[in-house]
Amino acid sequence: MTVRQAFVFLSIGTSILLLVLAQYWPDFYWGFVVVVPLVLLGLYHMIQKKHTLLRLYPVVGLLRYLFEAIRPEIQQYFVESNINGRPINREFRALVYQRAKGVRDTRPFGTQFDVYRAGYEWMDHSLKPVEIENKHPRIKFGGPDCTKPYMASPLNISAMSFGALSKNAILALNKGAKIGGFAHNTGEGGLCAYHLEHRGDIIWQIGTGYFGCRDEQGRFDQDKFAAKATLDAVKMIEIKLSQGAKPGHGGILPAAKLSEEIAAIRHVPMGQDVVSPPGHSSFNSPRTLLQFVAQLRELSGGKPVGFKLCVGKRSEFLGICKAMLETGITPDFITVDGGEGGTGAAPIELTNSVGTPLRDGLIFVNSALRGINLRDKIRIIASGKILTAFHMARMMALGADTINSARGMMLALGCVQSRSCNTDKCPTGIATQNPARYKVLDVDNKSLRVARYHSSTVNHLCELLGSCGLNSLEELKPCHINRRVNGTEIHNYAELYPGIESCCLLGCDNVPEDWQADWEKADPDHW
Repeated sequence: MTVRQAFVFLSIGTSILLLVLAQYWPDFYWGFVVVVPLVLLGLYHMIQKKHTLLRLYPVVGLLRYLFEAIRPEIQQYFVESNINGRPINREFRALVYQRAKGVRDTRPFGTQFDVYRAGYEWMDHSLKPVEIENKHPRIKFGGPDCTKPYMASPLNISAMSFGALSKNAILALNKGAKIGGFAHNTGEGGLCAYHLEHRGDIIWQIGTGYFGCRDEQGRFDQDKFAAKATLDAVKMIEIKLSQGAKPGHGGILPAAKLSEEIAAIRHVPMGQDVVSPPGHSSFNSPRTLLQFVAQLRELSGGKPVGFKLCVGKRSEFLGICKAMLETGITPDFITVDGGEGGTGAAPIELTNSVGTPLRDGLIFVNSALRGINLRDKIRIIASGKILTAFHMARMMALGADTINSARGMMLALGCVQSRSCNTDKCPTGIATQNPARYKVLDVDNKSLRVARYHSSTVNHLCELLGSCGLNSLEELKPCHINRRVNGTEIHNYAELYPGIESCCLLGCDNVPEDWQADWEKADPDHW
């Protein structure tokens, strides 16, 4: 029995009980003064479409909004006591909600945390700010071997599969992408009808399970891939090597969330957890990875193809760099996922203790591509706990061309971070396959929220650039971001994260000393 059904039965039962008792004790008629307003309020919440949580929990759900209303006062205590001097996650969550709802997102009384504590970061503004006319900048994806390049938004939806998310959540995300003109990554769960219904731009992710393009043995099927990759809605292809939530571990779809429909899409049996293999079967070395990239590019009709990874052993990525130099094959993009990222469920050891954090991984990948003189041919996407325009600017200053956000898009849908994603009991109908839960998520309403969050965040990014006197994303450099290292010491990102010289990895005599061991160990034919 769902909470909605329980509410109806409880309302009817309570009303009948009060009527019976009132026949003997008339004072019980006063009970209707309390019961009737609650029943009417609950019935209203069951039919409204703005708040999914209230549709699922008609009266009890109001407690959440009560706490949200008093949050600023509670939040101030936690902000002031935060040892990092940074706003807590709750502040960013509230910001996303406000932008998604299209309400004012300004804050009174200045900065809400200690700007003199270590870790505080800011951008240098200019006394000659500029007005950026193009509030919808585009970044071209597609190297020299790509015949169908894609002009991407600076902010796009990160990989979240159908299965991990409900069909209504997928429909809302994709419709939001269509409205706002940005891309929607399918996640490794496969390309399905819900990704295509609203014709939003799609980045099709191919994981180790090859869901949607696999044969009966779970191996890559090029015919099934080509049939979907050539669809107009599919703009780019992403090979998932690893992800921040659980690097070195395959994706997980708990049996509780596996429906007949999802099993058919993924070509997997019912009744058990769907666990992707840790590694790919279609390639086993940097060289064969690049050959697979070239194969997918050809099968897709010349669309941009890249790969996603959370940086682990530096020598293994440098092996891919050596393979690029030897084969002449380059990916069109590389998605760098941070070890701190991930919206889905994962073993706690992998979540907390495996994988390079985004900032460090991004700096390394950007430097490596500069070192082999291929940075101009390959775009970099950054992914991992990025919610605001300043978060975007930080990563772009360190080398990212565009940003993928999963957490921000889920919050825009109405996620309350109940941490029940792996139980099939999501209270907002987002991360569940229970029809009683996901059917109350209104696709039209939530798609507008996703589009508003995207539009507002990109607009604020342009405002940040303009306030610094910059005319475009390309002008944003590490020197524009500052960090307080300790009470009196301040450094910009260029000083904190010095890059390596362009082309320095092409000659043995020029390799930086702290890169020497990893570069020598890197092997294009072995991981």
